[in-house]
Amino acid sequence: MKSPEYDLDAVRSQIPILRTHIPMNNCSQAPQCSATRAAADAYLTSWNEAGMDWDAWIGEVDAARAEFAAFVGAQAGDVAIATSVSQATASIASGLDFTGTRRGVVASGGEFPTVGHVWLAQERFGAEVSWVPVRDGMIHLEDYASAIREETLVVSACRGYYQTGFKQDIGAIAELAHEHGALLYVDAYQTLGSETFDAPSSGADFVASGCLKFLMGIPGIAFLWVRPGIAERLEPSITGWFGRENPYAFNAQQLDWGDGARRLDTGTPPVMEAYIARAGMAWMRELGLAAIADWDAHLGLHTVRGALARGLEVLGPIDEPRAPMTAIACTDSHAVEAALRERGIIASARGPAIRLAPHFYNTTDDVNQALDALADVMESAP
Repeated sequence: MKSPEYDLDAVRSQIPILRTHIPMNNCSQAPQCSATRAAADAYLTSWNEAGMDWDAWIGEVDAARAEFAAFVGAQAGDVAIATSVSQATASIASGLDFTGTRRGVVASGGEFPTVGHVWLAQERFGAEVSWVPVRDGMIHLEDYASAIREETLVVSACRGYYQTGFKQDIGAIAELAHEHGALLYVDAYQTLGSETFDAPSSGADFVASGCLKFLMGIPGIAFLWVRPGIAERLEPSITGWFGRENPYAFNAQQLDWGDGARRLDTGTPPVMEAYIARAGMAWMRELGLAAIADWDAHLGLHTVRGALARGLEVLGPIDEPRAPMTAIACTDSHAVEAALRERGIIASARGPAIRLAPHFYNTTDDVNQALDALADVMESAP
């Protein structure tokens, strides 16, 4: 019987909620672990005992930046810090020029709504947004080929479709975008941490992700990798004092720009969130990202097969590359989520589906228990 390359029992001992619940909601919020709790306590202790330790706090923010960079095979100077993927996307969008002949935005229908909203908001500045459709739970490469034109400025293609976990071929989409001189923006929030991902070799020009899903963090912080040489072409109107060459010059009358991706930093950074984000990512890197990805893939496939075996309707493709996230059709997903929680199973309701998303700390028995509970809830639903 397959098992992960790391000590699963030791990993599980670091996640207190496993004593009472089975978290299967990593597509929405990762559980707290000993490392992230200790990081939060470290910040609270610093705040309590020192009142303010600005140098140490900003040092922790930069350490989180460097940790994310290592996570995606990049350099810290090519990573900006935001409070959310919404802000990161908006910073990029505000730095693009939609007044020339290139003003097209080609976005996939699988984008998380916040990303689509940002691109649509640029239409008042000249952007022309078009959509690549979702068909049969997938976004097809040939639809990008017909949508991307010489007038396209940027292509927006999520790595994973938030509804079903279907994964797009970022390298192939990058080739299509770059053939037409367009940039490629990738929201990796739905997949990063459940697979190995090397940003520089992916073909993307921008890669954004928050930390509360598969990166074992919390809301309030996100990271944005920018391909070297591209950041210098952007002068975002969404900015702040940390986007300056020297934030501590305190010069309100000079709009200079920080080096590399730091020009996309904005206001005072999320300090406590940076403590927690770094701790979660560091723990995962210590365990081994390839080993985590391998076990997550196994759990994801086990979930799909188990759902089908129980007569549940899986939305989206069955055999295509997908994140360890299985969307199961149901009439009232919020009621199903509540019923599962009463049984100690934490899942995520998303429109017409309930999503089960195990992660590296889960066991196949966790998956089986969750699926048994779900099948029972679905059978007893009116």
